[in-house]
Amino acid sequence: MKFLVDAQLPIRLARFLEAAGYDTVHTRKLPQKNTTSDATINAISIQQERIVITKDADFVQSFLLQQQPYKLLLVATGNIKNSELELLFSQNLSQLIELFEQHRYIELNRDAIVVHQ
Repeated sequence: MKFLVDAQLPIRLARFLEAAGYDTVHTRKLPQKNTTSDATINAISIQQERIVITKDADFVQSFLLQQQPYKLLLVATGNIKNSELELLFSQNLSQLIELFEQHRYIELNRDAIVVHQ
């Protein structure tokens, strides 16, 4: 499974996912870095079959209207410390991976994982 972590999320999350064995790119590593457009992120996601991890609701709209990006993980935690975000991912990563085998749009909040059909 491959991930693309969007600009509003810390590079620490990308490093965590890499350490867990997943091919992960943060927007800071792209040519336009954190100013990479949503359209470009969607294109990379589709081209490389990467799950976009974001807090940006614009990706929800493009997913619902255009089926882009390839797959979407919306982080709906509001403001959260990096250490808390990493803990949230460590507690839920195996379930998220399993769910992404069958689903394309998932939301992660502080209390639950919500699968959108």
